[in-house]
Amino acid sequence: MLNTAIWRVPATAIRKLIAVVALALALGAQWLTPTGNSLFADEWLRDVYVRWQAVSTPDSRILVVDIDEASMAELGPWPWTRARLADLVETLLTTYGARGVALDIVFPSTADAEGDTRLALLARHGPVVFAQALDYSASRPVPLRQGQLAGGQPDTGHTPAITATGYIANQPAWADLTKVGNIGFIPDQDGALRRVPLWSRFDGQLYPALSLALLQCCATPAAGSLRGAAAYRVSYQRDWSAYTVVSAADILAGRIDPASASTRLVLVGSSSLGLGDRVATPLAPNRPGLGVQAAMLSTLLDQQQGLAPAPWNGRLIGSLYALISVLGVSYALPRLSATLSVGLLAVLSGGWLVSAYILVPHDGNFSTTAPLVANAFLLAIAVPYQWQITQRNSRHLLDTLRQYVAPAVVEQLLRSDLADPLAPRQLDVTTLIADMEGYTTQVEALPVSEAAELTRAFLECLTGPVIAQGGTLDKYTGDGLVAFWGAPLPNPDHADLALEAAAAIVARVQALSARRVAAGYAPLRVRIGIDSGPAFAGDFGTSFRSIYTAVGDSVNTAARLEQAARDLPHDIIIGAGTVSRSHRHEFLRLGERLLRGKEKPTILYTVVAPMIVSNPTSQRATTESST
Repeated sequence: MLNTAIWRVPATAIRKLIAVVALALALGAQWLTPTGNSLFADEWLRDVYVRWQAVSTPDSRILVVDIDEASMAELGPWPWTRARLADLVETLLTTYGARGVALDIVFPSTADAEGDTRLALLARHGPVVFAQALDYSASRPVPLRQGQLAGGQPDTGHTPAITATGYIANQPAWADLTKVGNIGFIPDQDGALRRVPLWSRFDGQLYPALSLALLQCCATPAAGSLRGAAAYRVSYQRDWSAYTVVSAADILAGRIDPASASTRLVLVGSSSLGLGDRVATPLAPNRPGLGVQAAMLSTLLDQQQGLAPAPWNGRLIGSLYALISVLGVSYALPRLSATLSVGLLAVLSGGWLVSAYILVPHDGNFSTTAPLVANAFLLAIAVPYQWQITQRNSRHLLDTLRQYVAPAVVEQLLRSDLADPLAPRQLDVTTLIADMEGYTTQVEALPVSEAAELTRAFLECLTGPVIAQGGTLDKYTGDGLVAFWGAPLPNPDHADLALEAAAAIVARVQALSARRVAAGYAPLRVRIGIDSGPAFAGDFGTSFRSIYTAVGDSVNTAARLEQAARDLPHDIIIGAGTVSRSHRHEFLRLGERLLRGKEKPTILYTVVAPMIVSNPTSQRATTESST
């Protein structure tokens, strides 16, 4: 019952509904997907593009000092004394001429007094930024509260920020420090670190990310105007190999050329597996957290210096692409086969994948897969539905036309974009009516079986040429038939096709007649009437039976011409409408005759020979005196 109800809904309405749903899915995925949500494999695809686009071109603005395994093997295991860390910072600022130093290390408790004092003095009076880690977990039973937050700025409510729930900060004695950056982060649902909180909100204060704090402290010009989104997407434009990474032990021992680090912004941290500062990023599942800080610093420097790709509205572009795709597919599906429809969706999906690849560096927030969601829905719903519609229409067409129309015409109808190919409509057609002369005399002297065999053989002579020339078989009339060309599909050559079918019919009947005469039977003759003109062609049947036929004056004239052949020595009698529409035949004018049901005399013609006329617009009829 439900299936029947669905088929009663107009196909155009269902196609529109499918298109609306597909577009709604694409727009929802584009505009409503939460940040960090990997719905529809969006972040996975973006990560693939990021890896393909990452470069190893050295970034001469940044120096990464790594407390690596080699450093700990040479100078001793972690933790190092604060005095050694102070020596490292002083060496970077003096010997190596660093523009600023950020320590990706948190000191929640005191240690050696001399080292703590030296580090504090460096932070208070030099271009040195300390780190603190804000926590964003809302599920901890006891919020983190370790050390003392520092470097907060008044929260005016105008800066996008992420609210923190706790922190691991430095020792309370350093609470007066102003140059402190946050190294806390919020991984996406799949555990990858793609965004860094540029600003974090806690207890009425705003706290910048470590890379932002370093720019505010030491960049030229200062980066105080850098705001952006609360969760700032790291571009990962440069791979880890693009950054100059030196061992902390080499810095302390002076084994590095000072000129190679001069005026750079320095990040000090550790890539050691033993220290556990490892994260998953789009570039690799296991990278040093120090690498994320370097990538974020590089991202902000590019933005500050105007080197970042121009911002594009990826969401708008993706939405327009989805709209164009849905409209294009909705228009094309009824006109294409299922295979071509799938191919079209594949081409559109491939086009979007290329577009998304181009868009990724220009917009970090658009959905890379939203248009693919629409295409997947169309593939799963629209293509099968259209296939069902096509099958239903095919069965209907075949049931109605397979006894009347040539197979090639049926195939063309199935590929056409007509909403109802069987609906009556006015077309220019040529009608052919053929009949056996003296049928009653021929069969009344024959046994029933032989009469049936004669009738069948004669109709075969009539039917074969009609189907071969793409005609539509209207009906059999006992010992004859009615056929027409130009419907259900218009054909500019309908007149010539009917004439060629008529010539073939005469030839076949003559061959059949010769065989019968040789067997001792009476000869056979076929009478054919042909005329062309406007007619209404379509399914004029009832709910009990479908009948595809043509109705019009030219159809009636063809019947009268067939009757007129009884009194003429020509097998094919043709009306003026066919003569005017033929392009490759010559005709003989037979004169005028007042046909039954006509008020004025009708000019009669017969065909001379089926041939190609070099100038079809020239006069094609030769005249004979009127009868």
